[in-house]
Amino acid sequence: QVQLVASGGGSVQPGGSLNLTCATAGVYLDQYALGWFRQVPGKEREGLLCMSAGEGRTYYTDSAKGRFTISRDNAKGTVALQMNGLKPEDTAVYYCVADKGPRDLYWGQGIQVTVSS
Repeated sequence: QVQLVASGGGSVQPGGSLNLTCATAGVYLDQYALGWFRQVPGKEREGLLCMSAGEGRTYYTDSAKGRFTISRDNAKGTVALQMNGLKPEDTAVYYCVADKGPRDLYWGQGIQVTVSS
């Protein structure tokens, strides 16, 4: 059974940092593209950044550029999201995803990040 379990969320003041980790089970992680999304109530889920399988190329959206970094440890089966310079508008539920195609796509359970003073 495939599982993605996120941890590391919580509350932080503006300008602060958080590191989210997604622990996976039941997948050979090196075969999957990995990514992070977020969602605010009433809005569509927003893609932030992703890392390809194999070469590990990273792609960022404007929301993530310069502040967020994705990393993976295939041996440990984890993918991390380092977030720096957090802003109140970064408040959302964050999701990790492992993707090897339309029929082989898995989401984590979502984890709350709140940025406020």
